[in-house]
Amino acid sequence: MTELAPLPAATFSADWLALREVADHAARSAAIEAKLADRLSSFAEQRIVDLGAGSGSNLRALAPKLGPRQHWVLVDHDDALAEAARAAFRAFADGWREDGATLVLDLAGKEVTVEFALRDIAADPAAPLAFRPHLVTASAFYDLVSADWCRRFAAAFTGSGAMLHAALTCDGKDVWSPPHPADDAIANAFRIHQGTDKGFGPAAGAEAGAILGAALAAAGYAVETADSPWRLDAGDRQLIVELAKGTAQAAVDSGRVPAEVAADWHQARAMAHTCVIGHVDLLAVPRG
Repeated sequence: MTELAPLPAATFSADWLALREVADHAARSAAIEAKLADRLSSFAEQRIVDLGAGSGSNLRALAPKLGPRQHWVLVDHDDALAEAARAAFRAFADGWREDGATLVLDLAGKEVTVEFALRDIAADPAAPLAFRPHLVTASAFYDLVSADWCRRFAAAFTGSGAMLHAALTCDGKDVWSPPHPADDAIANAFRIHQGTDKGFGPAAGAEAGAILGAALAAAGYAVETADSPWRLDAGDRQLIVELAKGTAQAAVDSGRVPAEVAADWHQARAMAHTCVIGHVDLLAVPRG
């Protein structure tokens, strides 16, 4: 029997975020982002707050599509990831300079100013609005927070005028090929584990997109969504291997699947022909 190796302690490490970045960027809804860019185009300097910014993948995906002057505030609780973001931005940009703790990037002639902020947004969902943004954005974030947090967060936007963009929120529509006898058991156990508390209360997981959208609609927003699934094949082998490993370990940790079943599934899934991991993108703008 093949033993399942434990997951690394830092599940959201800079290495994992770098590994998934290509798939993330390919999956994002171009239609949603085009509408977002059009809505922001009237602002001379676009003020943007990125929640759970990690190593800065959301900025690298979105900033090249926005206006000539942008001011980003990257909010996270992990200072090490902020340092990883700084290094990645320097490599990504056509040029850069530092102005104290602020980084100013040249992205094909666009001036993108980047600040980093450590904030406890779990305790204060309204904290991002203190930066007076035109847009609050996040990628692969809302499935980690609770339904109650989503509702309090959305309520804070009432009357603020800020738009909200959520990329790559898990929706549970995952399909691996070819089929495996343990697929349903692993998927159910993974969803149970996904709902554990990540610091914001019981995580909303695959229901997060619907919960957030309904809460923003109640706060006076027009909400649009689009599917944004990962579509992985043999060319994404390393990501598939790590994804299978993490999914199997989460299933074991849930207590709902025996380790030997998860190990067999993990071994088969590491060689999967294709893998679709469902996500949804969301854009919310104030009505009127």
